Amino acid sequence: MSFSPMHLASGTGKFFQRSAKTIRLARYGCANRPFFHIVVMERRKNQHQPPIEQVGTYDPIPNQFNQQLISLNVERIRHWIGSGAHVSEPVAELLGLSGLTPIHPRSYITAWRNRKALEEAAAAKKAEESPKE
Repeated sequence: MSFSPMHLASGTGKFFQRSAKTIRLARYGCANRPFFHIVVMERRKNQHQPPIEQVGTYDPIPNQFNQQLISLNVERIRHWIGSGAHVSEPVAELLGLSGLTPIHPRSYITAWRNRKALEEAAAAKKAEESPKE
């Protein structure tokens, strides 16, 4: 079986069978407008080196409907995780929120903090509105 690293959706990175792979974010876009590709790369390479394969995209800036857009190639992500690729923490959070893997603990902590802040804001607003005698 021969492997062709020059597939159109892949990047131009070289594929080494036994080296450590990681699924992580590679930042694209411009200043104040980040856009990320979810890529499979050699673990020790810089994010700006050519990836082995691009397996998704992530747009962290909310659109007009207040949605952060993400696209995943689930088949290829499962293939790489099954092949022993490590997953970075930000990508693990995204995969957990998408339902591909268990929810990352940081997602629970963030949700708890957001709920607590909303409760405190509601309590402060209620105390402000109540008439003082």
